[in-house]
Amino acid sequence: MSPEAVIDIGRDALLVTLLIAAPPLLAGLAVGLVISIFQAVTQIQEFTLTFIPKILAVFIATIIFLPWMLRVFLGFTTNLFIQIPMFGK
Repeated sequence: MSPEAVIDIGRDALLVTLLIAAPPLLAGLAVGLVISIFQAVTQIQEFTLTFIPKILAVFIATIIFLPWMLRVFLGFTTNLFIQIPMFGK
């Protein structure tokens, strides 16, 4: 296996990881930002106020984007298994 092949696999693995992690993280970020603006406007400084909505947003985003996340992950895994015979050359 050439060093270029290892670098390509590593790059693809990192890209898939970022793609799979992005929807829940962005949902949590958006909800956190909205609640922080709400807290600043109303001057409510309760730390636990953001906890439950962020967890719900991440959970809902994961459920909504799960089919897409599985397609991305299975595409990467299938491509990796297809390339296995070429690694020995």
